[in-house]
Amino acid sequence: MNSDVSIAGDPLAIPHLLPPVPAYPVTVAEFAGLARTIAADRARWAPRVRYDATTRWYDRLETGPGYEVWLLSWLPGQGSGLHDHGRSSGVLTVLDGELTERALGGNGETRRSLLPGHQRVFAPGYVHEVVNDSLEGAVSLHVYFPGLTEMTPYACTSGKPAAKGTFAG
Repeated sequence: MNSDVSIAGDPLAIPHLLPPVPAYPVTVAEFAGLARTIAADRARWAPRVRYDATTRWYDRLETGPGYEVWLLSWLPGQGSGLHDHGRSSGVLTVLDGELTERALGGNGETRRSLLPGHQRVFAPGYVHEVVNDSLEGAVSLHVYFPGLTEMTPYACTSGKPAAKGTFAG
């Protein structure tokens, strides 16, 4: 008597008939690479950009297993406020314009000017603020892993961050 395996053959011996195993980013370097790939594909993100005079504009561009990608726009003077990203790590990539990042850590405050192509990678517990101090609009791409579910806003007193409370995002 014939079995299905003897008729069709061993399916594991025929890899071309199996669906491809999806390749998803799993390391910080791969998430940074994903952000660079999306940044290089201007036709993918540029038509989606909007500006809002009252607040930063944002749009979820992509989701995958354990991560999400957000597109943000910043008019002059708009900022994020001092915050962390809960249990998420992330990659921030500037696409257009110029942003200023202020980060607070054990060694005090660090300020960086971020131009198109610049990336910042951060782990859970990283406290920072991003602001558009320029006279032109700016656009940035943010990859969070795991996906962003909470952010803690901070007040800065005596050079050290003090949590103001947590809000879900």
